[in-house]
Amino acid sequence: MKLAPLLHEFFDRYLPYIKGTSLHTIKSYRDAFKLFLPFAAKYHHIKVASLREEHLCIEVVLNFLDDLERDRNNIAKTRNQRLAALKSFAKMIRFMYPEKREVADRIINIPQKRTQKALIGFLYEEEILKVFEAVDLKRKDGLRDYALLHLLYDAGARASEITTLKIEYLNPQEETLAILGKGNRYRIIHLELKTVQLLQLYIKKYRVTPKPPYQDRIFISQRSEALTRHGIYRICRKYLEKALPKKRLKNINPVHSFRHSCAVHMLYRGDSVTDIKNHLGHDNVQSSTLYLHLDLRRKRQAQDRFVQHMQSVLVDDHKIEELLQSENKGDIMAWLDSL
Repeated sequence: MKLAPLLHEFFDRYLPYIKGTSLHTIKSYRDAFKLFLPFAAKYHHIKVASLREEHLCIEVVLNFLDDLERDRNNIAKTRNQRLAALKSFAKMIRFMYPEKREVADRIINIPQKRTQKALIGFLYEEEILKVFEAVDLKRKDGLRDYALLHLLYDAGARASEITTLKIEYLNPQEETLAILGKGNRYRIIHLELKTVQLLQLYIKKYRVTPKPPYQDRIFISQRSEALTRHGIYRICRKYLEKALPKKRLKNINPVHSFRHSCAVHMLYRGDSVTDIKNHLGHDNVQSSTLYLHLDLRRKRQAQDRFVQHMQSVLVDDHKIEELLQSENKGDIMAWLDSL
């Protein structure tokens, strides 16, 4: 049986409808096959259109994986991601065509390569406060960035999850936020009062008027479009570079550092691993247990100061007070000009 109809069934039916795979995963698998198919065709000295399921031998898969590392300079993690796409395809073949089980099992049994786990780049609480202080609220996008940074830390959300947030997901009365995470699964998390108030203030008064396709999104760029993952990355990097020394940023992902910091803060205040899993939207509890290996000895003074900041209301935030005073001054000057 040729691979072409199998691939159509894989991407058009199996992934989106039988497995319910997210669009991001489907695109990742697509990229894997865009690399694998030409390689397999060249390996067997045939055209891509002539590839059949029997051409999916262990030798061609292993040579493809080695080629990724050797010639394309991919890391082991990327190699494993490409292998995951091939394994998912093999699982579909085994499920939809049991008579081809032997071919599929050989691919499914290929082991993943061991990888070195990256360091968890989290920020201490006094560093988070410095990042918050680095925001100039008098700038046109200052309040948006201030609210965004607070939400990233409080929710521990991924950048992709922040980009899809809708205004209707926020429940100010219950102080909760619905987040659409991986696998198109929603989770409801509780936010600090400070974060809720900042979001409300931003949406009501400082949010740029969005273009029609983005009217329901919470965070809007200066181009009146939904804020993208890359936009969030640039915002986080900007304030981290302003607040922290360069050597401190060496092993820190600007966006994911807030997510890790949220998990560390939850663990430090006594939340269970299950609570962290549910809050961050991890697929399994094993992803959350890695925080248990961190050294969390902290100064109680810094902890108390940070908790006081997050639990305060906007009128107690001196940065907000400065912003309001500046706006009031501007209103008075405009009034005087109108006399």
